[in-house]
Amino acid sequence: MASFDVKGMTCGHCVKAVTGAVHEIDATARVEVDLAQGRVRVESTEPDSSIVRAIEQAGYEATPRAG
Repeated sequence: MASFDVKGMTCGHCVKAVTGAVHEIDATARVEVDLAQGRVRVESTEPDSSIVRAIEQAGYEATPRAG
């Protein structure tokens, strides 16, 4: 699973928005959001750059986590 730091998530609506953004580019992606840590884990066939772009288009700042 790829892991991303996502800034700006504060509530359940944010979780839904980020999850929905990823599912728009990969409907079968598995998305896990840790709201308290500001972290999103995604299992997808899409490249990290596409996931970052989708999250950013939803209005959040996303950065891939190393490791």
